Amino acid sequence: MKRLIAAAVLALGLATPVCSADLITFWDTPQYGGNSFNEGIPDEAYFRALKATGATWVRLTFSKWKGEGRDFLIGNADGYKGMPAGDLAKLIKCLDAAQAAGIKVVVVPLSLPGDRWSQQNEGKMDDRLWKDRAYWDQSAAFWRDLAMALKDHPAVAGYNLINEPTPEKGVGLDEQATPEVRQAWYAKYKGTTHDLPGFYEQVIKAVRAVDPVTPVMVDGGWYANAGSFSYWPSKLSDDKVLYAFHMYEPYEATSSPNLKRKPQLRYPGVESWMGTEKVTWNKAVMTRFLAVPFDWAKTHDVPVNRMVAAEFGCVRQWVDCGAYMNDVLDTLNGYGAHWAFYGYREDGWDAMDYELAPSVTQGQFYYLREQGKADQLKRTPHPLLDVITSHMKK
Repeated sequence: MKRLIAAAVLALGLATPVCSADLITFWDTPQYGGNSFNEGIPDEAYFRALKATGATWVRLTFSKWKGEGRDFLIGNADGYKGMPAGDLAKLIKCLDAAQAAGIKVVVVPLSLPGDRWSQQNEGKMDDRLWKDRAYWDQSAAFWRDLAMALKDHPAVAGYNLINEPTPEKGVGLDEQATPEVRQAWYAKYKGTTHDLPGFYEQVIKAVRAVDPVTPVMVDGGWYANAGSFSYWPSKLSDDKVLYAFHMYEPYEATSSPNLKRKPQLRYPGVESWMGTEKVTWNKAVMTRFLAVPFDWAKTHDVPVNRMVAAEFGCVRQWVDCGAYMNDVLDTLNGYGAHWAFYGYREDGWDAMDYELAPSVTQGQFYYLREQGKADQLKRTPHPLLDVITSHMKK
């Protein structure tokens, strides 16, 4: 049954609208934050703790929360028919908590109609969104409804339309392809259901029909790989867009499997492929890799203050995680870009919780969480978080 979103919003009694000028100007100076991908709904204490790190914003997903239907807020990603009012109420209560703590929020779904997050889809990729334009229409309708509901909430600083889209997957483009190969691929698929800029244009048009001012954040393709914007022939037509990429390269070193290697892959020193070239990662290679999205931005007249490293991180027990993050942050701050580390006090996964002491094993984390004793986790000292917070002050 379709819900009457506007009526639900009125019934919930949203806070006083913000001045529209505040929405995009928030991003005129570098903003530093964290990612909240929690299974439980964060409360005010959570946001106050994040604020205490020096963060000014949070990239918040609601897709892991329990809702009235199979897929929170969407109802069912197999066919969008309107937002469940109870789900919307939970999201707004969470936004109220962030506002009370002084944290701005960019909301981001992990799923859209026709694109259910694989971890909620029996581990299988759902690529219907990139095969059937009907799901484009449903995604646009979902975002129109969500923008209508949230456009006046004072905590909201942006709409991140989808997390880590993959329209290129399985259709002839390697994740680490060179810019030239990416551009040739896009020339073939422009105007099809694999056209990510085209998808964004349609969704943004739906958002702007009800909300002309809230900034929109768009991830590049191939899981927001830093090189993915290189095939975009231009920036999007809307003038309030933030362009986001994620940074976990070289993934074989920053991810959990590296913890099982004996010895672990090291940074600097780990080797991986960058396009057609095998590189040995160090700060110079890091700088070269992260220059790609900023070079694209410069070519297409996108200001640096519209570029966002929306996720980056490494598993906390990796011996070189601190050195790696220091070089990532030095590079991003050198550009004056916005960024958000992954992640902050994630309640279902401990690998990138940088407050946890190295002595806290995964087994201990999961046991205490399941026993309802997560507050007993040892969170100090936290040298990895200190690497992040020190860069918030630069």
